[in-house]
Amino acid sequence: MDYSKTLHLPETEFPMRGNLPKREPEFLKFWQEHDIYRKRLQKREGAQKFILHDGPPYANGKLHIGHALNKVLKDIILKYKTQNGYYTKYVPGWDTHGLPIEHAVIKETGLNRHEMAPLDLRKRCHDYALERVTEQKADFIRFGVLGDWDNPYLTLAKHVEVAQIGVFGQMAKNGHIYKGLKSVYWCPHCETALAEAEIEYKEVKSNSIYVRFKAVDLGKHAPAGFDLDHAYALIWTTTPWTIPANVAICANEEIEYAWVVIGDAAFLMAKELVAGTMEAAKITEYAVLPDVMTGKQIEGLVFRHPFYEKRRVPVILGEHVTLEAGTGLVHTAPDHGAEDFEVCKKYAAWGLGPLGTVGPDGKYTSVVPGYEGKFALDMNVEMIKELAACGALFAKGSLRHQYAHCWRCKNPIIYRATEQWFSSVDGYRKKALEAIDRVRWIPSWGHDRIYNMIRDRGDWCISRQRVWGVPIPIFYCRGCGKPTINDDTISHLQEVFAVEGSDAWWAHDEKELLPPGYKCPECGCEDFRKETDIMDVWFDSGCTHQGVLKHDPELDYPCEMYLEGSDQHRGWFNSSLLTSVAINGYAPYKSVLTHGFTVDGEGRKMSKSVGNTVAPQEVIDQYGADVMRLWVSSADYQGDVRLSPKILKQLGDVYRKIRNTFRFLLGNISDFDPERDAVAYENMTEIDKWALLRLEQVLETVTAAYEDYQFHVMYHAIHNFCTVDLSSIYLDVMKDCMYTEKEDAPSRRSAQTAMHIILDTLVKIVSPVLSFTAEEVWQFMPNVSGKEESVLLTEWPKLHKEYLDETRAARWTEFLSYRGDLTRILEGARRERKIGHSLDAAVTIYTDGTTYDFLKEMEDRLATLLIVSEVRLVNGSAPDNAVAGEDHPDMRVVVEPSQYDKCERCWTHDVTVGKDREHPTLCRRCVNVLENK
Repeated sequence: MDYSKTLHLPETEFPMRGNLPKREPEFLKFWQEHDIYRKRLQKREGAQKFILHDGPPYANGKLHIGHALNKVLKDIILKYKTQNGYYTKYVPGWDTHGLPIEHAVIKETGLNRHEMAPLDLRKRCHDYALERVTEQKADFIRFGVLGDWDNPYLTLAKHVEVAQIGVFGQMAKNGHIYKGLKSVYWCPHCETALAEAEIEYKEVKSNSIYVRFKAVDLGKHAPAGFDLDHAYALIWTTTPWTIPANVAICANEEIEYAWVVIGDAAFLMAKELVAGTMEAAKITEYAVLPDVMTGKQIEGLVFRHPFYEKRRVPVILGEHVTLEAGTGLVHTAPDHGAEDFEVCKKYAAWGLGPLGTVGPDGKYTSVVPGYEGKFALDMNVEMIKELAACGALFAKGSLRHQYAHCWRCKNPIIYRATEQWFSSVDGYRKKALEAIDRVRWIPSWGHDRIYNMIRDRGDWCISRQRVWGVPIPIFYCRGCGKPTINDDTISHLQEVFAVEGSDAWWAHDEKELLPPGYKCPECGCEDFRKETDIMDVWFDSGCTHQGVLKHDPELDYPCEMYLEGSDQHRGWFNSSLLTSVAINGYAPYKSVLTHGFTVDGEGRKMSKSVGNTVAPQEVIDQYGADVMRLWVSSADYQGDVRLSPKILKQLGDVYRKIRNTFRFLLGNISDFDPERDAVAYENMTEIDKWALLRLEQVLETVTAAYEDYQFHVMYHAIHNFCTVDLSSIYLDVMKDCMYTEKEDAPSRRSAQTAMHIILDTLVKIVSPVLSFTAEEVWQFMPNVSGKEESVLLTEWPKLHKEYLDETRAARWTEFLSYRGDLTRILEGARRERKIGHSLDAAVTIYTDGTTYDFLKEMEDRLATLLIVSEVRLVNGSAPDNAVAGEDHPDMRVVVEPSQYDKCERCWTHDVTVGKDREHPTLCRRCVNVLENK
């Protein structure tokens, strides 16, 4: 007789191999055809809202792995919150305006934007953006992210633009908008102002020079024994190209300055920096004159520009001057430095201010004779040569340092003094800081980071010199030149934009864009011209709390959460906060969660040039989206998140272990009907109750991890539960019962009840992460009354406090520590070839005292729990060949081959094998199962 056919081996069509790249699209189709996202929302109609507002990615280029990290984190949170009863409408968005898209269009087409009509360029940008949205949307959906993909928000949408100019108008009405001359970040290649969030830093090698300015008027502070022709102020700079723009020398009023004699000349510099300066200039023979002056005392001393005989250069005072580097005297060019500009404003009465040395294209203007039309950043060497030629170059060198670059074209930028539109943050800074205190920041250090940024930031430059964006909705009176913006002009524009979008600004003349018969409030003139600048793209996305959250009654303003990378403290979190506070007095979000950046396995920034990038589609094509989602959950995202082929392979192994756990559970409940065969908890076996106890502990841990957004804690808890508690202990022990006992034996039904509960709970708690696999498992699970058509429609598992028996938990924790020692000893015996399979073993345990008493209570179950054929417990001393336990050295063990025959059916060695005439190769237990079948 073939006894193997009498065993209840696991039966399931759930595949062992995931084959996720091929199978996942089938579940995407299932979710779409059954409208699972919409059904989720319908189930939660009227429930408390949890709205996560999507930070819009730029609609240009392909998605990178950082996009996957971001979108999957959002999806995990929303799927969990939905299971917990929240209404979680999710509207994905895209940033579709601004320099990134305009730059991409120009690069792809090779067109010259200066030769194009604005509406032509805007049409190309519009079409390009929508093409990228379509491509990126397909990728995001492939990630397994659920949302209202048929109705995403785009910043180019008419209702979003209408809301945006409304925000601008309200800020202007509140006195928070002004036009002014300032030194701002400027990209000479893109020919536009940039915000701080549009700057990235790269290491560069720069020239560093020391320049001497000849004295003109030193008052009573001339160096003793030196006339004006032999007295100089010494400055240091790393931007020689800005020397033509110099109008002043800045000192700090508290720093001490001295004259340093070198040969027949005296040089003014900070006393504390003399040694370092001389070393840099390789000068060994010098003397410091005894007279010391504070910065306050030298204020007003006058020197001469090294190039321009008639330009007088006074000493002024600024707090930004330090002793960290240089000479303590700072070259000051208000055209090309924010601090320079601001400090010169304080000395406006002295005639200090920008000269207009560089034009929008980064080239010198006629203010720099001899160099007009030359690209300023290329002129460092030329300026050094000219300084040397006129005797003003004191010393030169080079240094490596971080320098600002344009985020889009990747070229170095400059500061440039221009007239721009600004938001005066001082008008609402206090309210913004108060709002920050009322927001939950995850991690908590995010509070201090954005608080300090808002506290210390200057005014927000919101104008850009481009055409692809929302226009600054301001008109200038041709009669008096005054700018005009008020409720009437904004309301009329909103009506026009609602029909035509912001293209109307370029498609119509001023009279068509202003209310009929509109006159200048200042002079009564009816003739106007439009502003030509557009708004900063951060202003676009920063206003979506009005154009999206407030626009849609199914959303919420303020919403529950914003979630983006940590760089958005100075980006989207910042701009959204400022616009919301400026018009309404509160933040647009109740909580903000930030994640780090993706890096390679060695912690290096991912770069195409280095060749260490990992594209989301590559991961999906090889491993599937669920493995990528598992990676997102496995990492502590609060820091940088590592990813490499090695890490992916490890995660693939983890995924297979979790999948195999699901498969084993499904296979063992194939003949189990939960509604007919389930065993009440009080009637379950001890080991099944322990398994449910561990399940409950894991459920508590995982629930808390989801609530605290600590997904890596959830990942480790589930991984450990599957591989240790289930695979290595419970499921391994239960194989004998599940395979060999009678189909409806109470012990087997008890185990199946526990397994079904474990399976039902496990599939639900992993579904926010392993959404595809959870759906696949769900479709193979037993059909019971009320079963949802998709795992994504299920409720979060309810806690069962009755499973948490502290006495049982303590008893099993202690037993498993003994089992660990016994398992190690059995493994040693197998390595020494004393036994083959563990069921070949007869184990004798020698111990005494409390250990003996504890194990004696479980003696009748020890063989089953250790998966051996015999266990004998001896209260007394052990023979010399006994092996001591590592954690319990008072327990000594002898492992020997069992002397009994092996049962052909269950493989247990037992004294009853051979006693039955009809089944001579079976043990009594197996005979009874067959006779009672």
